[in-house]
Amino acid sequence: MQSNNDNFSDMVSIDGLAVEFGGTTLFSDISFVINDKDRIALMGKNGAGKSTLLKILAGVRQPTRGKVSAPKDTVIAYLPQHLMTEDGRTVFEEASQAFAHLHKMEQEIEELNRQLAERTDYESDEYMALIEEVATKSEKFYAIDMTHFEEDVEKTLLGLGFKRSDFDRQTSEFSGGWRMRIELAKMLLQDPDVLLLDEPTNHLDIESIGWLEDFLVSNGKAVVVISHDRKFVDNITTRTIEVTMGRIYDYKVNYTQYLQLRAERRAQQLKQWEEQQKMIQETKDFIERFKGTYSKTLQVQSRVKMLEKLELVEVDEEDTSALRLKFPPSPRSGQYPVMMDSVGKAFDQKRIFSGVNLTIHRGDKVAFVGRNGEGKSTLVKCIMKELEHEGNLQLGHNVQIGYFAQNQASLLDENLTVFQTIDDVAKGEIRNKIRDLLGAFMFGGEESSKKVKVLSGGERTRLALMKLLLEPVNLLILDEPTNHLDLKTKDILKQALQDFDGTLICVSHDRDFLDGLATKVYEFGDGRVREHLCGVYEFLDTKKMESLRELESPRG
Repeated sequence: MQSNNDNFSDMVSIDGLAVEFGGTTLFSDISFVINDKDRIALMGKNGAGKSTLLKILAGVRQPTRGKVSAPKDTVIAYLPQHLMTEDGRTVFEEASQAFAHLHKMEQEIEELNRQLAERTDYESDEYMALIEEVATKSEKFYAIDMTHFEEDVEKTLLGLGFKRSDFDRQTSEFSGGWRMRIELAKMLLQDPDVLLLDEPTNHLDIESIGWLEDFLVSNGKAVVVISHDRKFVDNITTRTIEVTMGRIYDYKVNYTQYLQLRAERRAQQLKQWEEQQKMIQETKDFIERFKGTYSKTLQVQSRVKMLEKLELVEVDEEDTSALRLKFPPSPRSGQYPVMMDSVGKAFDQKRIFSGVNLTIHRGDKVAFVGRNGEGKSTLVKCIMKELEHEGNLQLGHNVQIGYFAQNQASLLDENLTVFQTIDDVAKGEIRNKIRDLLGAFMFGGEESSKKVKVLSGGERTRLALMKLLLEPVNLLILDEPTNHLDLKTKDILKQALQDFDGTLICVSHDRDFLDGLATKVYEFGDGRVREHLCGVYEFLDTKKMESLRELESPRG
């Protein structure tokens, strides 16, 4: 594959990659090149092998066959979906670890210079080799501008949502999502040639996602990303590689354009397949008709051989699981399902919010947005009566709450299968569609007979969400429902929520998901909750977050 632009150079070459395990071939004979300014979205169904491919590019997993090669000094940085930062450092110190290799390089140069000073074999090959090594390392080291090191750490941490007051706190004080951000900060500060990101937006709020987009686009380095956040993928990528049925298709366009091209490709394949099937049938008819006829023996034989050698046209698997999911009709609630008057909450002297006044009308679909830690989930817990609070919070007449949060997954019965879990709650006409529903949430075929106890965290999350969708409620509260959903499943969920005739409160950082769903936005920040009577993009426009200038200003 040749690069389109002579200025681009090949950073990483992938040649003849194959992964096989347990008699299954994940993919075979995959080859492509990552150029130095490529921003690639890795797409495909869950289970197609996207994360495995990313791990192989990162060098943390070996393929069955094939190789990945890159120029000697290429720095490849990898952000997996799950990781843990070591404890024992402050946030600032941990982020500064990004420069540990430079300190090491400085020590190596000092050591080489010491050796040169001590040696007297000026004419020897070894001495010349030492001089060459010192020169190469020094050139590399002094080309790096260390003067802005602290400023860069500061900028990056602020961009990813930390406050200045967080810098001196121990990493152990932060949740998994925030620790993931520290790791991301370290990666970005290392100034790698290639960034490999597996679901980087799962732990970021709306503002930080905007900052990361700007950073990746202006940084000018190669990026390979797996993400279920369509908007994010569209905004940053210029190339889409689809992993499907053990092969890859490479498109030099962003995700939305790729979807159009893929639909055209599949239509073309289908047409070719139909033509081939027609030709096969006609050939079989000819063989059948003349197989005992002496005068046609040679023609019959040649057609039999032709059929044997024929390469069959393959049509890409189409995910037919797209299903219009309908909620059960919701029992009618009072006019105002949630009313708050001067609601406040503090933990151990730490004030989260105060003076919250809001009224949610029956049928409203509202979004709770804002930085992590500003109280969105806390207010939800107050509505659920799980937390004491100041002020007056009332639920309307006949309000029946359906609640989803990441920890809902832990409340499932571990001894039931996936199918039993859903079968227990499905009522009415949806019962005929349980199999389709399971397929839409990626539990098709054998997956549905798995016991809950063997499911991964992401699978449990999807199952808990699906279970909730089948229960007759009139106030749905969803806390980050899309973190473990692929784009297809997300679309199914969004469609179902748009059709839902009850009231919805959705805590989310997924702009594409909220767009066209939420008609009212409640913004959490600086201890207050502000109401915006508009959709998520109008809200972002009013905040002018595209420029994200406020992140440059001192906080905390």
